[in-house]
Amino acid sequence: MSREGRPPLVTRDFVLLGAADLAYFTGIGVAVLLLPRWATGPVAAGEAGAGLAFGAFAITALVCRPYAGRLSDRHGRRALMVGGAALCAAGMAVLPLVTSLAGVVAVRLVQGVAEAGFFVAGFALLADLAPAERLGEALSYNSLGLYLGFALGPPLGAWVLSEAGFVVAWEVSAGLVALATVLALLIAEPEREAGDGGHSDLLHRPSIPVAVAFLTSLAAVSGFLAFGALHAGRIGFDNAGVPMLAYGLVVVACRLVFARVPDRVPPLPLAAVSLAGIAVGLVLMAALATPAGFLAGVVVMSVGVAFATPALFTAVFATAAPSERGAASGTASAAIDLALGLGPILAGVLAQASGIPAAFVAGAVVALAGAAWSLLLARRRQPSSGIRTQSTM
Repeated sequence: MSREGRPPLVTRDFVLLGAADLAYFTGIGVAVLLLPRWATGPVAAGEAGAGLAFGAFAITALVCRPYAGRLSDRHGRRALMVGGAALCAAGMAVLPLVTSLAGVVAVRLVQGVAEAGFFVAGFALLADLAPAERLGEALSYNSLGLYLGFALGPPLGAWVLSEAGFVVAWEVSAGLVALATVLALLIAEPEREAGDGGHSDLLHRPSIPVAVAFLTSLAAVSGFLAFGALHAGRIGFDNAGVPMLAYGLVVVACRLVFARVPDRVPPLPLAAVSLAGIAVGLVLMAALATPAGFLAGVVVMSVGVAFATPALFTAVFATAAPSERGAASGTASAAIDLALGLGPILAGVLAQASGIPAAFVAGAVVALAGAAWSLLLARRRQPSSGIRTQSTM
């Protein structure tokens, strides 16, 4: 027990998991900067093609996540993390050799399989490693790897691209994800209970209502993730990765300072407030077409994002027994594929027709719908009841 009487959270394996996430998502962050420029440049696919290339991975990831969840419940988490990271790294290494939109989409489809294995198993392993009463705090700290990756990756990608070109930049992305493979190999999983065969169904139904709210949080920011760097370059940023850096740093700062908030505040009301903040930030980004105004909107949106995911995943894991965590993670994280798959595609179509700011406004509308849904879920649960017993709506 810690000095505060709470069970310890920061262990060797917890740190290794966070480091693997940092390496993986920094590599992904480099690709976030590169992919739309590769699609609109050498591939000559246009903005709609860039949206398709960005979101194509979601098709296979959506199909594979439930299977990854069940496999991780039955056979362990580490193997899926290692295999997923290795497959993703191979895709990054191949992308500079692909100069057609069809080829890029094919590689992204393979990377969707990789994403399913790494992400689902990683989140389930996090829930295994964290004490139940510190799960929200664990989610906040663990997500630092993801958001530091998205903060550092785009400006790193922009710098390498300007200094060495596309091929080296894609190699940097591949190398970072390969490092995540090695780090995941070093993690020791907690022992599984005898006879724990995992969840028998592909979908974990009690977590679906909360997953809908999670979907709206991701769909709301998908236009920014896909086109924020491109828009930043058009409105005067010398380094188009700066807004992505600000996004990641604000999220990281909030999750460090307020890590314990998701364990102390009811998760669904917290999610509703967070989604409203995302909406306000996106409206500011659309309305203020200057570097300073755009950054102000990014900061407001990022504060909302900082609390949304820990709150919603705390609610998700509250619906699942230990043997169901992989299935719950697979079910809830399918929202990532729907949001980051369809979201950028639709945002690309809207951006090409009406401009990128219109895509930001559409994201704000989605965020407000998610806030309303989260409040509705919260009101349908008795304050004294656990989410698990109330999630069969």
